[in-house]
Amino acid sequence: MHPHQFRVGHGFDAHRLVEGRPFVLGGVRIEHEKGPLGHSDADVLSHAIADALLGACALGDLGAHFPETDPQWKDADSLRLLAACHELAVRHGWTIANIDATVVVQLPRLSSHVPLMRDAIADALGLDVARISVKAKTSEGMGYTGDGSGIAAYAVVLAEALDRRDGSSSSASAASPGG
Repeated sequence: MHPHQFRVGHGFDAHRLVEGRPFVLGGVRIEHEKGPLGHSDADVLSHAIADALLGACALGDLGAHFPETDPQWKDADSLRLLAACHELAVRHGWTIANIDATVVVQLPRLSSHVPLMRDAIADALGLDVARISVKAKTSEGMGYTGDGSGIAAYAVVLAEALDRRDGSSSSASAASPGG
């Protein structure tokens, strides 16, 4: 067992929004005239969560594990990359206690898509949806997230040490019902 039962990681990602790209966020495809530009599917929410998880476990960042210079990651499904990061964390003795993420974009409006994003992230990670929080904010027309030229996401992950004897989290008995 790790000397510290919990660790916190913070993640951030941002991408330019351009015409002709699909808009994928939290594994959910959303109809919009622009989409994030990037090597993978440019899912800023999944990327921010992955970086937060990797940071909590002191395992580098997403680019170190899935470099954009590697053609095998071209147009990759970012939820699959996030799931691979969680598998890496588990191999190093960690799992996710909870995720709190915020997406900042003026358009499209995201509130109706948030439940689908939470479900997709929970499914990809094999976690109860009660452990996943996703919030959508605008920046009131200010900056690249407000003028329609970009999107950003921030995430915090609380990583919890696994009990290596049975693979459960060290505070599984203290977890809330369904979580």
